[in-house]
Amino acid sequence: MTPDGFHLYLLVVATIFGAVVGSFLNVCIARMPHDQSVVHPPSRCPSCGAGVRPHDNIPVLSWFILRGKCRDCTHPISPIYPAVELLTGLVAWLLFRRIVPSAAEVDIAHLTAFGVYLVFAAMLIATTFIDVRHYIIPDEFSIYAVPFGVAACALLTHLGYTGAPTWKLSVLGAFFGGGSLAAVMGIYWLVRRREGMGMGDVKLLAMLGAFLGPWPALPFILFVSSAIGALVGVPMAMTKGKGLSTALPFGPFLSLAALLYLLHGPEWIARWLPGASLTF
Repeated sequence: MTPDGFHLYLLVVATIFGAVVGSFLNVCIARMPHDQSVVHPPSRCPSCGAGVRPHDNIPVLSWFILRGKCRDCTHPISPIYPAVELLTGLVAWLLFRRIVPSAAEVDIAHLTAFGVYLVFAAMLIATTFIDVRHYIIPDEFSIYAVPFGVAACALLTHLGYTGAPTWKLSVLGAFFGGGSLAAVMGIYWLVRRREGMGMGDVKLLAMLGAFLGPWPALPFILFVSSAIGALVGVPMAMTKGKGLSTALPFGPFLSLAALLYLLHGPEWIARWLPGASLTF
């Protein structure tokens, strides 16, 4: 097999693996908001409780083969399940192309970086669906992941991967990420005497800073997430007639902005601010 052929093979494997990770994310999305174990019991039909057979647990394909219904009770299965699997597979494909763009980058450093940032992206995908449905962000995908982010950055730096912050910058990213949003919350409370967002968003931004570093990631994420939030929130507020009182989860916007930075951020910043330094 040629080097380019092996690179293409790894790309396909990475995409399929991403869809498998998406299958696990479905379990997390369904169980974590209710403080249920994500490993026991095995996957079951939410309607009749029948266990999902291994051959019925193939990401994306099984849902179409079963025509979106449980094999035992024929109760409809939400299309959210294959959507999460397909989305995670797509993100894995994009990440692999970003982090391992050619056969020349197929080495332990770049492949480890792909694994780290696939986990990072998976947490953001699960966070988005949980926050939209339940208005909560699990600590497992935010503040508890901060030490993992610092350790992962230290490992990637040790391996020679230049696309990750050092562990010191990772620590600063977590500090400034959580601190900046906490400051915004404090100012909002002083002005309006009520909370504008939850602590879950603060802890999530701390996690984003731990994985991506403080500069230029955090300004990019705050600007882009606020812009997208305004584009979505203002029409919703006008439709519902509640103005600034309209409740809107901010975690999905932070997650989307972080993924956009991971995939294209440095290039976009260099295009928008040609004279800006991309180092802290």
